[in-house]
Amino acid sequence: MNPGPWGILIIVVAVLLLFGRGKIAGMMGEVANGIKAFQKGLKGDEEVAKIDKTIDAAVDSESKKEKTDA
Repeated sequence: MNPGPWGILIIVVAVLLLFGRGKIAGMMGEVANGIKAFQKGLKGDEEVAKIDKTIDAAVDSESKKEKTDA
């Protein structure tokens, strides 16, 4: 059974009456902060991967240099 437009309106009004506009706005702000933190974490992982590749390249070039020197 799908709620119609009136059912959805009644649910929205009930939620607003129970929690109030301030609490709902606060919860949405917390959700937004969580999403931003998650995105920063993903960017951090990309930066760590770039650093790891740079380190691996440096180690490979050093090992090749040592082989040619020996």
